[in-house]
Amino acid sequence: MQYKFADNVEALQPSAIREILKFTSMPGVISFAAGNPAPEAFPVDTVRKISADLLAKDPILALQYNITEGYPKLRELLKARMQEQQCFQPDADELITTSGAQQANELSCKVLLNRGDTLFCEAPSFIGSLNAFRSYGVDLVGIPMEEDGMDLDALEEAIKASRSPKLVYVIPNFQNPTGRVMSLKKRQGLYDLACRYDFIILEDNPYGDLRFAGEPVPSIKSLDTEHRVIYTGSFSKILAPGLRVGYVSAPKEIVAKITVCKQVSDVHSNIWAQAVCADFLEQTDMEQYLNGLRDIYRRKCGLMTDGIRQHFSKKVQWKEPEGGLFLWCTLPEGCDMPAFCKQAVAEYKIAVVPGNAFLVDESAPTTAFRLNYSTPSDEQIVKGIEILGGMTRQLLGD
Repeated sequence: MQYKFADNVEALQPSAIREILKFTSMPGVISFAAGNPAPEAFPVDTVRKISADLLAKDPILALQYNITEGYPKLRELLKARMQEQQCFQPDADELITTSGAQQANELSCKVLLNRGDTLFCEAPSFIGSLNAFRSYGVDLVGIPMEEDGMDLDALEEAIKASRSPKLVYVIPNFQNPTGRVMSLKKRQGLYDLACRYDFIILEDNPYGDLRFAGEPVPSIKSLDTEHRVIYTGSFSKILAPGLRVGYVSAPKEIVAKITVCKQVSDVHSNIWAQAVCADFLEQTDMEQYLNGLRDIYRRKCGLMTDGIRQHFSKKVQWKEPEGGLFLWCTLPEGCDMPAFCKQAVAEYKIAVVPGNAFLVDESAPTTAFRLNYSTPSDEQIVKGIEILGGMTRQLLGD
């Protein structure tokens, strides 16, 4: 039988990252291609105890249906925490929990954009969100990035040329894939453009708590005086991605629509996982706990950057991250980056992600690739970077 798929999904393709990850099952491959948290960062004993206590004391809570907006205890704890961070305004905002930040971003697009409306994003940007946006038939426009975030002059020109500018999607803290941080000046500039041209900002912040160097930068949401910022967050990078708990802080009218759309999607997110997150927040000294995570990522990032300095060709450009999970490398102009990535895994058994996987148009030229330092072990980082560095010197010279 010949199947005819819906227009919204006909053009969707598998994630290039997922395709590359298939190579990681090959014997001896060291993967810098994933984006998973460090296995040693998971608070396994604490989650085990919380789960056991929950099932012993209140099993029906964990096993029964709950409300779409999310487990009330978790929502109140998140509201209080986010109010301290100026990411939640009690008079104007509401909060809903979601099945990870991926669903938070997808539902935000679903409730605001019609087919043909324009959504602007950083170029490059997170492939998972790009595919979610593509599934709604939006006009997806990538805006080039500078070292301190999206090129706002290019964004304004694109807005003027757009038929229906509705939403700008950004990852301002330790952006995936580049690891860059949007400066306060650009955050304010982006918000000013939103007010001037009447669009919504979708601020995705899964990595913000993982700053291990430099100074924190206020969120775009904290600058929001006209109620036009949607803020999404997640427990995936600070607790465990398998829990699939994310959240949205946004103006009440937007959250009301997200709630209705979530009801027809999955009724509600996993209540056991939400209860675990709530008890974890309540029982844990979060600053002390987060400092422990930062120590892990600071060490692993340091191993990778020390290796790059020692082994990579000086013709490879990169910048030391201040947090998050990723490091962005750029080969000299004229290099065949896809061929470089294929050769790295096929001949050297090192898996990296080609930069074009993160572009709106994956056929667009780029010479960049992404490295991840959170998932591999310390030993794999040291060995893998030495091997990859030798490859760069062989291809490019010292």
